[in-house]
Formats: sequence, structure tokens, C-alpha cells
Amino acid sequence: MALIELRDVRKVYDLGEVKVEALRSATLSIERGEYVALIGPSGSGKSTLMNTLGCLDRPTSGSYLLDGHEVVEMSKDRRAEIRNAHLGFVFQNFNLLARTSAVENVELPLLYAKGISSRERHQRAVAALQSVGLGDRLDHHPSQLSGGQQQRVAIARALVNQPSILMGDEPTGNLDSKTSREVIALFRDLNRREHLTVIIVTHDPNVARSADRTIVLRDGEIVADTTDFHQALQSLQALEDVDAVKPD
Repeated sequence: MALIELRDVRKVYDLGEVKVEALRSATLSIERGEYVALIGPSGSGKSTLMNTLGCLDRPTSGSYLLDGHEVVEMSKDRRAEIRNAHLGFVFQNFNLLARTSAVENVELPLLYAKGISSRERHQRAVAALQSVGLGDRLDHHPSQLSGGQQQRVAIARALVNQPSILMGDEPTGNLDSKTSREVIALFRDLNRREHLTVIIVTHDPNVARSADRTIVLRDGEIVADTTDFHQALQSLQALEDVDAVKPD
């Protein structure tokens, strides 16, 4: 059984007089250890798909099996438990607490885990920071760290619960090109070394290129799902060409 199985998943947002169909009959499977990029134009549904896969949003209809568990039928509290146990998130804006040290930022997810002592929490946070190359920055606050180092702290925080899936939502969006390459190399290394499943939302082709598989979305639909990155780029370019000739 695949780690992730979506079948005919729809997500509709009811905005009163208007209903927005953000996902339309999305069907896909992701195996353990895959490295997948989600790309598409603005408003294509890639962030909605990421939120669905990350158990942040429950689908309106369809089936979502995560490691054999049906997410669509889960309560909000149960989805939160699944997120904490199986999923690690890295966001564009780092989302670090400004007045808190790197190691304390990384410890935060463990505060919600049962049966972990403060000593073990600290040890695991230190180990996570060491795994991303920040063993010498444990007591530094975010203001004392570069953008790339802050994102490494965020990655360490995402890893501290030892998730089976690491999710990145535009994780290089606030980084320069050199730092972006370093962060993506870290994602690639974690995928290969830890056999960690990695799913990234990005608008940057250079970031998507690092993945083994690319899923292209448009208007809530999956229009391409391929291990051939050039084919994915062609699909994306075709969508941009169509949008360019649409009347205002």
C-alpha cells in the first residue's frame, strides 16, 4: 500500500454566494521515500492540495488514505494527532519565535507529545539541529541567524518528531539563490539518507527540478504527473500560453 492515496478528492470553499472548487477529482499515490514537487500557476490548487495532504484541511468529498488511515472521516483532533506524529512542515516565512533560542524553537513540537521528558526533548532538539548543520548555533536567536540558518532551524523543528513525511510550502521563497540551493540540497540529502518522503510546493523551476517527480496543477486539477521534469515544464508552459491568450 502506498503511503499516500488520494481518490477523487474535491475541496470546495463556500464563500456565501460563491463556491470555489479548489480541488477537482484529484487522484494520486505517493510511495514511501518519494521526493515530489507540486507546481502550477497562482490559484491552481497546489497549496490546497498541500494542505489536504498535510491534514490541515479535510476534503469535501473523496478518499484520502494516509498510511492506511482514512483522513476524510477523521475529527479535527484526530487530524492534529496525525500531523504531530507523521508530518513535518517547513514554511516560506520560517515561523520561528523571535525571543526564543534555536534549540527552544526546535523543542516546541515535542511539548505536544506525550511521555517525553524535558531532558529527552532537549537532546532530540540538539540532535535535529546537528543533523542540519547548526550544532554550533543552539543558543542563537533568530535575529542572530541568516535567512538560510533560520530555515535550517525550521527544518530541524519539522524533523524533531521523526515524521515520515516532510512538507515544504515555498520553503525557499524568502531566500537568495545560493541559500536556496543549499536548503534544497538539504531536502535532497534528508530524502536519500533518511528515506524521508518529501513533498514541496514551489513556483521555482530550479527547486522543482530537484524532485524525482513533478505534479502540475491548474484550476484545481492535476494536469500532469511525471518523472520527466522537461515534460512537466512543457505542461506548465502550455498552461501559461493558454492563460496569456485569454481575454480580459
